[in-house]
Amino acid sequence: MQRTYLPFLAVVAAAAAPTWAAGVFSSQPLEQERFAVLAQPVGNSEWKLLVLEQIKPQPLCWEQRGDGLIDPALNRFDFSGICSRYLDSNGYSLRVADQDLASRYRLRLEQQGQGVALVAMSPSQPAELLVGTGPLPKRDRNGFVAIKLEPGWNLERRAYGSQTLSHVYFANGTPLSQLIAKASRNSTTTAMPAALGALKPLPPQPDNSSGPIALQVIPYKP
Repeated sequence: MQRTYLPFLAVVAAAAAPTWAAGVFSSQPLEQERFAVLAQPVGNSEWKLLVLEQIKPQPLCWEQRGDGLIDPALNRFDFSGICSRYLDSNGYSLRVADQDLASRYRLRLEQQGQGVALVAMSPSQPAELLVGTGPLPKRDRNGFVAIKLEPGWNLERRAYGSQTLSHVYFANGTPLSQLIAKASRNSTTTAMPAALGALKPLPPQPDNSSGPIALQVIPYKP
């Protein structure tokens, strides 16, 4: 009997050619409560995006600490079949208005004041799409920051036909053009007060219109 490997080869080819894959994959909704989007501190100032999934109820894959940070509890037990980890672009990507944008946008964590922001960046667009934010009470190498997704953003599962894949999307149903326009407006609004604050008023100048003009006397040294 002759077997066909077309579906499998199609998935492999899609992974090797992201541009072509953008029109191949679909997505399925997920239970958001089973996932945690976390910012892992790396070094003195960098951050790494990590998505955890709770497959079985116990033991817990992550726990809330008293200081507001997250403890990745799965590091203390064999989490096979209990937790799933999505560590890099092989495990997560961006999907907007049913379009896979893995080849055009990358996800990045940025520290902004007393918080961490998850943004989507593209070389062809100056405006960053804000995907989520999280408060940063303090920097602790063992404490992760919980990222809450912005309204309109959700996690979805990548699918190929009827087969679900081990890949999650940060998905938004709003057309990309509208998200870019909103991001551009927000960046302009934020930049204007900062620019105005940088302009310091000039000190008042004395009015010498009715009196003699004082000249600076520089002593002569032979």
